Amino acid sequence: MAFLETKNLNFTYPDEKIKVLTDISITVEQGDFVVLCGPSGSGKSTFLRLLKQEIAPHGVKEGAILLENQSIADLPRDQVVRDIGMVFQDPENQIVMDHVLEELIFGMENNGAPTEEMRKKVAEIVHFFGIEGLLNCKTHELSGGQKQLVNLASVLLLKPKLLLLDEPTSQLDPVASREFIGMLKTMNEEFGITVIVAEHRLEELFAIADKALVLDRGQLLSYDTPRRVIHILKDDKDHAMYHYLPSPARLHLEYTSSTASDNIPLSVKEGKNWLKTLNILPNQDVFINEDHNVAKKELMKLKEVDFRYSKESSKIINDLSLSIYEGEWLSVVGANGTGKSTLLKMIAGLEKPQRGAISYKGKKLKKQMPKEIGYLPQNPKLFFIHDTIGAELHHLEQLHQIQHAETRIEELLTIFKLKELVHRHPYDVSGGEMQKAALAGVLLPNPKLLLIDEPTKGLDPEAKLRLGKLLKTLQQKGLTIVMVTHDIEFAAQYSTRCAMMFQGSITTNGPTKSFFQGNAFYTTVLNRMTRGSEVPDVLTLEEARVTWHVQE
Repeated sequence: MAFLETKNLNFTYPDEKIKVLTDISITVEQGDFVVLCGPSGSGKSTFLRLLKQEIAPHGVKEGAILLENQSIADLPRDQVVRDIGMVFQDPENQIVMDHVLEELIFGMENNGAPTEEMRKKVAEIVHFFGIEGLLNCKTHELSGGQKQLVNLASVLLLKPKLLLLDEPTSQLDPVASREFIGMLKTMNEEFGITVIVAEHRLEELFAIADKALVLDRGQLLSYDTPRRVIHILKDDKDHAMYHYLPSPARLHLEYTSSTASDNIPLSVKEGKNWLKTLNILPNQDVFINEDHNVAKKELMKLKEVDFRYSKESSKIINDLSLSIYEGEWLSVVGANGTGKSTLLKMIAGLEKPQRGAISYKGKKLKKQMPKEIGYLPQNPKLFFIHDTIGAELHHLEQLHQIQHAETRIEELLTIFKLKELVHRHPYDVSGGEMQKAALAGVLLPNPKLLLIDEPTKGLDPEAKLRLGKLLKTLQQKGLTIVMVTHDIEFAAQYSTRCAMMFQGSITTNGPTKSFFQGNAFYTTVLNRMTRGSEVPDVLTLEEARVTWHVQE
């Protein structure tokens, strides 16, 4: 008997003609770890929400969803709440209480659990997650990674049989993301909890998953082991899903003619062993110049800046100094809670430092300058005030008095593939589509300096590729970009310079390749895979294509 089964599952949103899901039939065995992947808008979030009846979207559903051979629709409500747990993409949307301990017991209290049972369960889960020091903390003071751990712990206290996760690592730094995925693996292996996790970033997950469920435009493209899925996609490098594949696997497909799926490396360890079989020399005809800031004009300067949100709170920004040069793409990385987003707000003129100075083009920055400095916050929902994406763009056109706006709007809608969504409410599209719509609005006035906070959050690899090429083209035409990101792969591929924040200050910065080469965690999968091996180390697949010479 299958643990979870969907039979010819179809779903259509109200007033829509095109199905979001079409004839999805899968079987999940108890204890399986399933990665759910596919381009933005392919139906991943809709599929997960249909499995979680309390948050199932409104629309027309056809077909059946069975849990242990019983229709989910026929199960008692309290059993469904208990047996199927879910962790959302944005931890802010799931936390309801002011303190961590209150948040942990909230679900059990609502289910009428006795006090002694709650005390015992909380003690166990707190020790397992190592969050003893957070129990008396206020939830709004936690970092993104801590909030996500609290969410996961809260869900597990109800002892679910099935755990659903919708891009749970999208807002986590690389260290917190790796720890979170490790926790999921431990729970799956030691507790036998069945896991279905929707993700765009598959570098870590493909190596530990039992199955990969691939959706494309609402249809089932593949449902098999990760290696078999890669094997199916290997001959179609133009397919959007090809860019999802882990870096070791794509590097392997680039430099080997082997057809056996068992040989495809999924992890750094497997990749290193495969590299020993190759004879690769550096391409002597290629020279990479990293001295990007030579003869560059300083556009903005922050000198010994301090900032705190209240007199009682500790400093968020502490004695920070930074120069931003015209035409560069600067990426700022660092752990959750180190002040990266606050730094962008100060550069945008949204927050003023209590000490130090910020100058733009040699003059003190006194207020917001939206035509000169475009700012996209981490949560794109904050950007929208109108009922449709099209109305939002036309409002910005009038607000900034943009000439030839129709042509510019049409261009941005085409670039971001938003034409079919102009009449949709911004909150009714996927997270990736909302992110693209907000970025289109920020770029509409053609700012000189673009500040973007986690721009790839919620974007699928194909959309990230288009975004990276677009921003790179704009940067090469003179746009200066400052990006805060946890997406190390994206930063390594497109940035000209990177900086790391620690405890509210810039601890180190430098040209992208030299910056990432010496890092243990804040670096790319391919860098960890190639350094210390007998092949020239690289950050990205694109760099390998250019700098490697493979000898037969």
